[in-house]
Amino acid sequence: MNTAATQPTVRPARGGLSERFLAFIDDPAFPCVGSKAALARGAIEPREFGRLGDRRNDAPLLDALVAFARGIDAMDPDDTTVRSFVALFDGPCDTDERRFEAMLWSQLQHLHDLDARRGTPWAADVSRDPDDPRFSLSLGTHPFFVIGLHPGASRIARRFEVPVLVFNSHRQFDRLRADGRYAKMQAATRKRDTALQGNINPNLADFGSAPETRQYSGRKVEADWTCPFHARKPR
Repeated sequence: MNTAATQPTVRPARGGLSERFLAFIDDPAFPCVGSKAALARGAIEPREFGRLGDRRNDAPLLDALVAFARGIDAMDPDDTTVRSFVALFDGPCDTDERRFEAMLWSQLQHLHDLDARRGTPWAADVSRDPDDPRFSLSLGTHPFFVIGLHPGASRIARRFEVPVLVFNSHRQFDRLRADGRYAKMQAATRKRDTALQGNINPNLADFGSAPETRQYSGRKVEADWTCPFHARKPR
């Protein structure tokens, strides 16, 4: 049975930016059925930060992600709620896809570097190699799949007024795959995304067939693209 003590703390949306992002997810045209299910259950945790790339964001963002991850790991195994942490940045608002991609990976690298300096080991259940299909970003010993949104995104579903990084638990995705929900959600989302955009996202790949890092920024990356992220040893 679920208890309040084992539930992650989901803070209410604060400020107009968080509210606008939740409304963006709630729009009937938005394709991701998993996000809509999370929204309906109050399981999206939005937090607002300064400009993407501002180093003053690093420690507060990492601390919030570590707390979020601990809440996920403490959940009752029978709880089927899928939760997301959303970092909203107040700029820049003039990003094209390459600039946003560079800023996304710079931000993720800085978060990881700080995590490593704190002596935090990599999550044992995923690869440290960003070009390995088994890779997921480890923060606070928890693996995350990251989804970037920004004003200059070519995919409509990835286009929001400010830069956004959505952190989804890789372990929750594993549970979805195990109970058969993931394939159904994926098929429904792809169908809705095709209806919205006119074609399927070319970067989408089934887990295990291509590195998930190719999907983080939303840009259609080249066939020979390599991820700029480097895993460090904890100090």
